[in-house]
Amino acid sequence: MKFNVNQKDLQEALSYCQGVIEKRSTLPILSNVLLDANNSKLTITATDLDLIFIHQIKNVEILDEGKTTTTSSIMFDIVRKFSSDKKINISSNNENKLQLESENSIFNLNCINSSEFPLTDENFNQNEFTLDSKQFLKLLNKCKFSVSNDETRHYLSGIYFHQTEVEDKIYLTAVATDSHRMSISKIRLREKINFDPIILPKKTIFQLCSLLDNYDGDLRISNLKSKIKFELTNSILISKLIDGKFPNYIQVIPKNNQKKLETDLKSFLGSVDRVASVSLDKKDGVKFQLSHGNLNLSVNNTNSGDGKESLTVDFNDDLEISFNSRYLIDVASQLDGEKIELFFNDTGSPVLIKDPSDFDSIYVVMPMKG
Repeated sequence: MKFNVNQKDLQEALSYCQGVIEKRSTLPILSNVLLDANNSKLTITATDLDLIFIHQIKNVEILDEGKTTTTSSIMFDIVRKFSSDKKINISSNNENKLQLESENSIFNLNCINSSEFPLTDENFNQNEFTLDSKQFLKLLNKCKFSVSNDETRHYLSGIYFHQTEVEDKIYLTAVATDSHRMSISKIRLREKINFDPIILPKKTIFQLCSLLDNYDGDLRISNLKSKIKFELTNSILISKLIDGKFPNYIQVIPKNNQKKLETDLKSFLGSVDRVASVSLDKKDGVKFQLSHGNLNLSVNNTNSGDGKESLTVDFNDDLEISFNSRYLIDVASQLDGEKIELFFNDTGSPVLIKDPSDFDSIYVVMPMKG
């Protein structure tokens, strides 16, 4: 096997692989990437058995076709330290060594035979639909921070995607909750799709976000019963789905929160962030004291001190309520417009948060006790 590849292209591909490969894998082959050079393409594959990432670099100068596997993290570390955009000559003359040569450097890396690499070939193409990648990324970003870290409730450790219909309009709706807060966001579909509800795992979500961040174009999606496949122009991501039933989230959305607060988003985010600085672990509640036209925010920490700030708001009532500051900051950071709207009921009830510039996203945050 012998080929030449551009440093930048290889670094990009290997950097995506780092997000898939488990750092402490019990099987040595799972720490490796599969390199397959043929037909003037280099195909790089990484997997942790639950997630498979395949990336193609086209127009590669291949002198001798072949395939092998080598340690992903070491190869990535070397490649990213080579001069940017230079040519890397890669060759393997025997089974267990891969040579990387660029400018004045030569590295010989250990290999494991490609036949040991676990590959699955499945036909996904019966239920395929296409989305605008930036719109799908928006769904992921608006929901991912609400995904639960609680291992015992595995069905909450992902984003729930399902098709919904509102007034003859079809949407793909995404929901995530850790039972203290909830994000719901949707994008309009051109037509009904053949798509069963799924729960997409957290690791897959973050891998998709990094892929879609640097991608413009269509995203092709197809799903089999327990797996889903995302296709970009040069990359494919195949993921297992979370097996479980997502709770009925509709009944958690507050129905009678009549007390509306509206204020400037930047000022609100800044105020909450500043007063929360006094709390080392951000677990202390930020206390809202609301009276007509005014919001007093305060945080009090027995070990480090206290902070207070006041903000002019559009609000015609009196209310005292406390929140985890991190939850408010997470939501406010994802809003697109210049304003934020919070709808309250009473001190012990969840608040409904909306973005007046985005009717397709809503958030629910539980207050803190005491």
